[in-house]
Amino acid sequence: MNIYTTYLDEIETRKIQGLHPKPIEDAELVDALVAQILDPAHEHRADSLNFFIYNVLPGTTSAAGAKSRFLKEIILGTHKVEEISPEFAFELLSHMKGGPSIEVLIDLALGDDQAIARAAADVLKSQVFLYEADTDRLEAAHKSGNALATEILESYAKAEFFTNLPDIEEEIKVVTFIVAVGDVSTDLLSPGADAHSRSDRELHGQCMFEHNKEQQAALKELQAQHPDKRVMLVAEKGTMGVGSSRMSGVNNVALWTGKQASPYVPFINIAPVVGGTNGISPIFYTTVGVTGGIGVDLQNWAKKLNHNGGPVLDEDGEPVLEQLYSVDNGTVLTINTKTKKLYNEDGSKELVDISNALTPQKVEFMKAGGSYAVVFGKKLQTTAAEILGVEAPAVYAESKEIHHEGQGLTAVEKIFNRNAVGVAPGKVLHAGSDVRVKVNIVGSQDTTGLMTAQELEMMAATVISPSVDGAYQSGCHTASVWDQKARQNIPKLMSFMNKFGLITARDPKGVYPAMTDVIHKVLNDITVDDRAVIIGGDSHTRMSKGVAFGADSGTVALALATGEATMPIPQSVKVTFKGTLKDHMDFRDVVHATQAQMLDHFNGENVFQGRIIEVHIGTLLSDQAFTFTDWTAEMKAKASICISEPDTLVESLEIAKHRIQIMIDKGMDNDKKVLQGLIDLAEARIAGIKSGETPPLVPDENAKYFAEFVVDLDAINEPMIADPDVNNEDVSKRYTHDTIRPVSYYGGNRKVDLGFVGSCMVHKGDMKILAQMLRNIEKQNGSVEFNAPLVVAPPTYNIVDELKEEGDWEVLERYSGFVFDDANPKDTARKKYENILYLERPGCNLCMGNQEKAEPGDTVMATSTRLFQGRVVRDSDEKKGESLLASTPVVVLSSILGRTPTIDEYIAAVDGINLTSYAPPVH
Repeated sequence: MNIYTTYLDEIETRKIQGLHPKPIEDAELVDALVAQILDPAHEHRADSLNFFIYNVLPGTTSAAGAKSRFLKEIILGTHKVEEISPEFAFELLSHMKGGPSIEVLIDLALGDDQAIARAAADVLKSQVFLYEADTDRLEAAHKSGNALATEILESYAKAEFFTNLPDIEEEIKVVTFIVAVGDVSTDLLSPGADAHSRSDRELHGQCMFEHNKEQQAALKELQAQHPDKRVMLVAEKGTMGVGSSRMSGVNNVALWTGKQASPYVPFINIAPVVGGTNGISPIFYTTVGVTGGIGVDLQNWAKKLNHNGGPVLDEDGEPVLEQLYSVDNGTVLTINTKTKKLYNEDGSKELVDISNALTPQKVEFMKAGGSYAVVFGKKLQTTAAEILGVEAPAVYAESKEIHHEGQGLTAVEKIFNRNAVGVAPGKVLHAGSDVRVKVNIVGSQDTTGLMTAQELEMMAATVISPSVDGAYQSGCHTASVWDQKARQNIPKLMSFMNKFGLITARDPKGVYPAMTDVIHKVLNDITVDDRAVIIGGDSHTRMSKGVAFGADSGTVALALATGEATMPIPQSVKVTFKGTLKDHMDFRDVVHATQAQMLDHFNGENVFQGRIIEVHIGTLLSDQAFTFTDWTAEMKAKASICISEPDTLVESLEIAKHRIQIMIDKGMDNDKKVLQGLIDLAEARIAGIKSGETPPLVPDENAKYFAEFVVDLDAINEPMIADPDVNNEDVSKRYTHDTIRPVSYYGGNRKVDLGFVGSCMVHKGDMKILAQMLRNIEKQNGSVEFNAPLVVAPPTYNIVDELKEEGDWEVLERYSGFVFDDANPKDTARKKYENILYLERPGCNLCMGNQEKAEPGDTVMATSTRLFQGRVVRDSDEKKGESLLASTPVVVLSSILGRTPTIDEYIAAVDGINLTSYAPPVH
């Protein structure tokens, strides 16, 4: 059986699934297609021609290389194919984005045949994905007197690849489709359980709306009724795209409702339109911009106000909402890109100002077909102008530069100003300014990593930017089960990323053992500068040093390829603390109380949404402080920054150095000695803090904040639980992370079916708390019996090793009925649980929901961050599954009791355990 017949067999298998042939990425298959195309009598010639033209992935895939070479031979006349004229061959090359296609076009443009050279030059002028090797060739030809090379560079310097594009439509008619009432999570648009298929875009597209075929059919029917309009997916009375970065979520929305990016590249769609009553989640908003889409803050419901201007409250103390205009299914609306307003169908009534969705920069993304083309276009224009020694004309919208004389800087403003690229020396920028910033640390995780690799291939990138201090590819999201899907995907991903220049969790050659450490914990360690900018492929990229932004797979790829990110400087909310934290409180309770007190203080308005939380954490080490920054994703903040005391920051950096050294000792460093370089940076930072030459990051006294808020520690009397409130009559209030309740609310009798201690929200201290609680209960009762299963997944192997050295792991093993074994990892997900302790492999486990899940309909008490419907637990026919989120001691005790504890039971169980050593900073 040859490679082509194997492909045909795969096509038949996909037909059964209702799928088209999978896009081709391997050169060997393209070479087989070419051989059959060149044989006029071949029985598969017609299909081979069709696959060659329409089904080959572009960029730097080996398939794109083979396709480019054959098109070059057609253009040069080496081969003649009736269906592919030289002109058509040039058109196909123009859609292949970069890499080998650019190499071929430059070969032809610099060749001896002037007619071919002219045609190649005209195509090259439309291309933007050029790298240094490409522009070096054009520069050398220009300097040697090649007129066409000069002409191409002159075109680039004028950015004609952008200016020659058609302007976007003035009016865009959209028809609404309500996805859900309340927040719409990216888990609904791209379920975690289907993470394995994200790089197969058509297959993954079947999972949108959690495989809800009725909802998918309703969407298709709406499209059929309005073939001349764009469908806008809507989160009614909620925020669209909460939860995670999920480029796959935007890809799915675009696949169903967007426009095909190229007629010659299958299943890559762009320009979706989405809307939410409360706007779009910050990370999802960025991802929509990557594809040239539109995200609309509908504001179609507003708080009803009384005669004093205050909100009218219902019997539960919640603000009463009134509808300003309807977006019911099938409502036709008009987006006017000139006035930047949303109107009714005929444009006679203005509904809401949407200028934030149509900034000059976002309009450029729409015109160019996505943000990548703009980013690379700006870089190419600058490079060409430098080669020619001319000043590049102002083509793109000017970056907004905001400066308030006499106003100090917040922490995020200081970080952005320090890392700004292309800003005039001495220029100081405040919030709202558009800034290109150098990215110091980049993280890629395994369920989006294959998509990041695809993005890198499609933007023709082959090596990590030398300006990036460190980058890490994790294996944590697929750590729970080493199944067939993981065995196929992960080695391929690790090999690609290792060659690209990242530190990889599993070495492709098997030189060091499997490392499934939770990505956020690793990034928190390898971030060794409190003034760093971090970009990571997950919404929980929220470090306790520097400022970290969760991002989609494409933005991660862009950061890896260019070493930069572009965004406005966000506004900040300053969070400080007062009072005394009681001994029986865990810091997780402080985190939940912060959210609850904030919502109460601001009458239900979430002032954190879309902004930086500048938390003056003071004396908490980076592991514990991460508990706060990690949760800020659920607060819907854009990011967070910890302001630490000097001694605390030094101690955190010393811990980071030690952990990076362990990675080096395991053989994880690469040829460029990236990990050793991070240790050197940490030592330099420590020296700067100790000498006083470069003290820890602090805001200026006269910095200006959107809001300031003080958390009252004295008001935190008992453990706090984030409840999905699954039976709330108002469906918009379910699964929001905003319902925070004290443990006494449950009266000590809410049945708990499963406990989970794990995810990025826990650290070594949580594992030690678990061990000490088991000791306490054994001492009190003579033994420990679990009335509900308790699943424990330590975040990292380093923590496991340290627990073994300190004697805690032996306690955990004594009570466990299952202990992970790397030599023989699980190959199937667990479906049923016994009332025992499960010591699972380090990684995300239940929190991800893509491999392990609780039993349908369970009530889960978890330390994780996700309470979305279907994430950790699915509904059963009899009962809604629910994931309540709490501190480690609450989860452990709930598992032992099989129910929520009373406050007295809780206090007895944590007696003598140092849960949190924390007091607010003196200054």
